[in-house]
Amino acid sequence: MGKFAIPGRLAEPTQRARRHLHGWGALFACAALAVSLGAAGCKSIQPLDTKPLDGAGMTYDTISQLKALKITAPEVAQLSTARASGFSDASCLAVMNAYRSRGQAFDAGDDIAGLVRAQVSDQTIIELAKMGQLGLSSGELEAMRLAGLSDAILLEVARHRAANQPVLAGASLANLKNAGVRELTLLELARRGVPDSQAPAILAFRRHGATDAQIISHFAPLPAGGF
Repeated sequence: MGKFAIPGRLAEPTQRARRHLHGWGALFACAALAVSLGAAGCKSIQPLDTKPLDGAGMTYDTISQLKALKITAPEVAQLSTARASGFSDASCLAVMNAYRSRGQAFDAGDDIAGLVRAQVSDQTIIELAKMGQLGLSSGELEAMRLAGLSDAILLEVARHRAANQPVLAGASLANLKNAGVRELTLLELARRGVPDSQAPAILAFRRHGATDAQIISHFAPLPAGGF
């Protein structure tokens, strides 16, 4: 008489069948793990979206060079702001290289845009970036330019600030300009590191009829043997 399974009771799988079932279960578990890890990897490694740079007018070649510097999404946004203000492709790349040389993330797009609007030249902005003077001091530099002070004066003030040396503040230089002190005299006062504490005395001296030469001689004399 043939062997039949008892109704209502499942037949016990053979030992061989159990080995096959165990193998299939392990295979499904591995496949599920691989899919899970693959999904996580796809989620965490997203390609950098550089469309904002293209929209700001940047060329493909410049974008490629920036990508080689491993720019991040926040840096793309900052660079787009700078480029949209009229800052050139070459200038964006130069500033980015200056930040990378210090191991810093680029976060000065808004500062550059403000300086560009104030008609500060690209080359001056690049020099400010190299000195690490974009950022907190950019607002003062922008105001100085709007007050009619030259890029040369901006750079001289920035150089002294970068070196932690005394120099006349932007507002003081603007007040002296309004009092009729010439551009070259203002530049020389900045170059010689006249401290801002002297600004009220210089302004009073001017209002009492002092010439530019007298101001330089009194407040910024060259050391003995100087030129």
